Amino acid sequence: MKTLKFKTNINCGGCVSKVTPFLNEHEGIDSWEVDTVNPNKILTIESNEATEQDVKDTLGRIGFKVESLNKV
Repeated sequence: MKTLKFKTNINCGGCVSKVTPFLNEHEGIDSWEVDTVNPNKILTIESNEATEQDVKDTLGRIGFKVESLNKV
């Protein structure tokens, strides 16, 4: 299992509610959470199959900005 971390603009409960169905239904994402208290609004995803680009594409389609914090 790998952990993907992203800086996002998911900044409130309403935003979390908006992304929930998209992340919950995304194949390959086992679990996720957003730290809306952190100034960078960190999205953490546990996954075996989803890629950084999958997450960026999924959230980008519904209007959220996502920047990878994963080390290469």
